[in-house]
Order: sequence, then C-alpha cells, then structure tokens
Amino acid sequence: MARKNSAPSSAPGADGKPRKVKKTRWYHQVWQAYTMTRKMDPAVTWWILAAFFGILAVAFVIGMATNRTIYALFVGLPVALLAGMFILARRAETAAYSNLEGQPGAARAALGTIRRGWDFPEEPVTIDPRTQDLVFRGVGRAGVVLVSEGPASRVPKLLESERKKIARVLPNVPIILIQAGSEEGQVPLRKLPRRVQRLKSKLTKQETSEVIKRLRSLGGARLPLPKGVDPYKARPDRKGMRGR
Repeated sequence: MARKNSAPSSAPGADGKPRKVKKTRWYHQVWQAYTMTRKMDPAVTWWILAAFFGILAVAFVIGMATNRTIYALFVGLPVALLAGMFILARRAETAAYSNLEGQPGAARAALGTIRRGWDFPEEPVTIDPRTQDLVFRGVGRAGVVLVSEGPASRVPKLLESERKKIARVLPNVPIILIQAGSEEGQVPLRKLPRRVQRLKSKLTKQETSEVIKRLRSLGGARLPLPKGVDPYKARPDRKGMRGR
C-alpha cells in the first residue's frame, strides 16, 4: 500500500539537498497589508493612487517650468512611492484598530505595539465576571499603568480597586489610571500606545525591574468560582439525572 508523503517542506529533495524555505519579502508584507486594509477600507486604493499620481503631476509641472522634466520625474518617482506607502501605512493602522474595537483584549492588543520600555502581561489583572470589564497592568519607567476596558460608568470602580491593591504592595511607586474606549474622557485605541509612551519617567531601570518582579508575584485575574465548590471534588446529582 502506498504511503502518503508527509515530509515537511524542509526535507531533502531528490538530489539530497535540503529544500529552500521561501522567505517573506518586504513586498509580500506590503501586499498583505494592502489586501487586509482594502477589506475594511475600500477607498484605500484611490487614496494611494491619488497620492502617487498627484506628486508625479507636481514633479512634471516643476520639470516643465524649469526645462528639466526627466530630472524632475526621476526625483518625483521615489517621493510618490513613499507617499503611497505612507498613505497605506496610516490607513492600515486605522483599519486594524477599527477591527479591534469592541473585542475583549483590544486594549492589550493596542499596547502590544509598544516595542520597548514597557512590560504588559497578556492576561488582565482584573475581570468583572458579570460585565466582562477588564483591567490590564503595565510597568515602565513612568511607574505602573492600569488600563481599563469597558464603559466609563463602570470601570472607575475596577481601576480604583486595583490601584489600592498595588499601592499596598508598592506605596512609593506612581500609579496611572487610563480608560481605553470611545466614550468621552476615554482614550481611543489608536491613541493608547502613544499616550502610554508619553508618560514621564519617574523610576530607574533597576527600580522598574524590581517593580515588575514584585507585581508578578500578585499574578493575573482568575474568574471566581462559587464559594464552597471544589471543581475537582464535585459530583453529579444521580437522582436528578434519573429525573427523581
């Protein structure tokens, strides 16, 4: 009976040499970003074309006025490409944040774009099991940042409760409260990373590391179980299962 060929793509070929794994080129990433953005923002194509040909038109007019048309187009072409890439990047960012709106953990996903200087665990530190409002915690040179997800009328209580818990462990560390959302007084997702990065530094690198260690011992949030119930010892009601 013939066997199915389940060899990975990196398995040796017929000549005994390992097959080359295709690398993801920069233009592949650009195309992926474009296709993703076009689904959320169909007008992105026209914005890119308008920027590209608009700059080429300006370069052509300048070239005609100075009798250096070829030179002006030669200089204007890379500028037009950069303008198109800039438009794509901005529209892609807007589309990505629009896609995150309303999803649980959207604030953490936005904060994940901060490359360095801040430590944001994946798990929230507080969860309201009834409303599913969340609070995420981050540590950086500015201190401890608590970022909430949920309506502005509910999350202040969660934020204040978590602030008090941290203040008992770290009484001399600054604690900043931020509400992420689209309501008045809240920070939109696309502005959230910049809002955190603009906070002024108050701690040294060594102090920041110590704060991270202290807070990791507190752990993350866990959905509460009813009191007196051990899920590992719970037994089914046999009479109820028989309809008695």
